[in-house]
Amino acid sequence: MAQLFFKYGAMNSGKSIEIIKVAHNYEEQGKSVLLFTSGVDNRDEVGSISSRIGFKRRAVPIFETTDMYEMVSNYHPRPHCVLIDEVQFLSKEHVLQLAKIVDQLHIPVMGFGLKNDFRNELFEGSKYMLLYADKIEEMKTICWFCERKAIMNLRIDSNGKPVYTGDQIQIGGNESYYPVCRHCYSHPPI
Repeated sequence: MAQLFFKYGAMNSGKSIEIIKVAHNYEEQGKSVLLFTSGVDNRDEVGSISSRIGFKRRAVPIFETTDMYEMVSNYHPRPHCVLIDEVQFLSKEHVLQLAKIVDQLHIPVMGFGLKNDFRNELFEGSKYMLLYADKIEEMKTICWFCERKAIMNLRIDSNGKPVYTGDQIQIGGNESYYPVCRHCYSHPPI
């Protein structure tokens, strides 16, 4: 039975490498996958899923007007699985499209992304994935500064100082964000 999965974690928890691994496992068995990623994420290039350890995959970029249900229903051959990276940047409408893929096309959908932003507020896509997903799994990593589990994302400025206000979306990697525990989020040792 097809289900909607949400796998979330803080920065550096291995979300992108996991999606690449899942795609590989399906394809190794001769099963097709359809990969999507947010068109907002341009760190490498739009339409690219890139892990920090160097693996990359091409993916269909999702923009505000993208209808994933329509794309999947017209895709040939029919995919055995739909995988989405950076699901936090999706809209409520996009998440509803993912649920429709599962419920009407009977194709499993796995979304990977952050749960909360640097202000410790939910992203829109994450909020609706938490509400609509059949299965939710946390991908774990450790705090940048201590040995605790990282559950938050600390944004830093170009001088390495913590930032707690500003636009929700600022694309970046280790130069802009650290995965941190609750204590180090409030009391970063920098």
